[in-house]
Amino acid sequence: MHKKKLSIFLVLMLAVSAVLAACSGGSSDSGNSGQTSDDGGGKENVLNLSETQDIPNMDSALATDTVSFAVMDSVMEGLYRLGEGDKAVEGMAEGEPQVSEDGKTWTIKLRDAKWSNGEPVTANDFVYAWRKALNPDTAAEYAYIMYDLKNAQAVNTGKMKPEELGVKAIDEKTLEIQLENPVPYFKELLTFATFLPQNEAFVTEQGDQYGLEADTVLYNGPFTLAEWKHEDRFVMKKNPEYWDADTVKLETINTKIVKDTQTDVNLYESGELDRVKLSSEFVDKYKEQEGFQTVKEASVFFLRLNQTTNDVLKNVDARKAIAMAYDKTGITDTLLNNGSVPADYFVPAEFVQGPDGKDFRETAGTYLETDIDAAKEHWEKAKKAIGQDTVELELLSYDDDLSKKVTEYLKEQLESNLEGLTVNIKLQPFKQKLDLETAMDYEMSLSGWGPDYPDPMTYLDMYVTEGAHNQSGYSNPQVDKLVQQAKTTLLTDEQARWDALVEVEKLMLEDAAIAPIYQRARAYLTNPDVEGIVYHKFGPDYSLKWAEVTR
Repeated sequence: MHKKKLSIFLVLMLAVSAVLAACSGGSSDSGNSGQTSDDGGGKENVLNLSETQDIPNMDSALATDTVSFAVMDSVMEGLYRLGEGDKAVEGMAEGEPQVSEDGKTWTIKLRDAKWSNGEPVTANDFVYAWRKALNPDTAAEYAYIMYDLKNAQAVNTGKMKPEELGVKAIDEKTLEIQLENPVPYFKELLTFATFLPQNEAFVTEQGDQYGLEADTVLYNGPFTLAEWKHEDRFVMKKNPEYWDADTVKLETINTKIVKDTQTDVNLYESGELDRVKLSSEFVDKYKEQEGFQTVKEASVFFLRLNQTTNDVLKNVDARKAIAMAYDKTGITDTLLNNGSVPADYFVPAEFVQGPDGKDFRETAGTYLETDIDAAKEHWEKAKKAIGQDTVELELLSYDDDLSKKVTEYLKEQLESNLEGLTVNIKLQPFKQKLDLETAMDYEMSLSGWGPDYPDPMTYLDMYVTEGAHNQSGYSNPQVDKLVQQAKTTLLTDEQARWDALVEVEKLMLEDAAIAPIYQRARAYLTNPDVEGIVYHKFGPDYSLKWAEVTR
């Protein structure tokens, strides 16, 4: 939820309120919860939210962040969507799929559904969108998530034509999907945004403007994006063309971009917002208030360490020193104070269980725990190896209020505990930060990753050599080998595959490919009259299809 959802990348409390992955309101009175409808005929069902960041892009082939994924979950729909308990429920698909005996061919019937312009959603809309995402000319960062499709990797690397991808429209309402190997979580994987359909004629008509404005996108989900005022707000309206419109209770969802938590809380107190995310200084004040809740997520925050731009970060001792030189509890207990926990790992706790029923973290070890003395030893070895007594590193981060505080804390800890180190902070808006990471134009970067599907692979295959979300230059041939085996030859041996994934994480963290910081929880204050928001551990952070305001 590279998500979780990168992007994936995953910002809230730490940046991607996102992601992690926006805007608000509409008319001048859109901030008033439960506002009266224009015709005076009672109350509209209106939900007022906030995000710390704008939507970077509404093209499902290009989206990588949690803000985009959450919005797309509301305004678009794939073959399946995530429901309660993170179960895949029917979206455009109608009825159970027909799956071949070897698990490699899926035949899925589509229901009668329409785009927001009234045109039917067809099997070809999926064929077109998937070919587009894998076309190397698109340069989709999430193309790799489709590599389970037959010939997908070959298409994405230019070795085959998009027409050779293992997906075809048998007729307008029948989609056939061929896989390289059986995928036990394939239905859940199909809920991910990269698998959303697109209307070819409309996308072609919009050209390079597709996905950049509210009116340059077609919608087939519960809502439509009716207004998008960049860096200010966006508004979603109930989609009358949606096949399951009778289930959708909300008429309007207003979302405004608010980067400061104090402003957020003030808007909640004045009745202009129905839900806010609380930073540490507000948790104790509101924790006894009705509507307060904490949600533990499967998102992990960490430092990306770019091994291509700075000789210091090419040194494994330097990376280990950085990863062990800050007190993680100072972040989780003081700066966050919301149920987040220190992470001495990459694959999160309480996310997935192995064949033996044990949580991944029960089987795997802990790595790169805070150890100031060991960090200093590694640092001195690194400085000696590179022949420098002083080191200057840039730390990239998001520009929201909480991220600033966390970044400043990391700077203080690293400079205090690693003699001769100077850390220069560079704060950027959400989209610009993601762009810098993609271009690998950074040295260290405060990042988060939420899972995209329910398997440790959603974290671990990020760091294969030249992986789309590697973005650090990290490379370990043994990691590459084990990841490939876990995707192919080990699929029929659950325990051996699980053991391989445990080993991949061990190798990565012994190399200090990243510097883990914490596993996120979020503290929310929600209007008690709001019901039906469904939170997810992977994919979009939450779903609003079933939400309503009951006042």
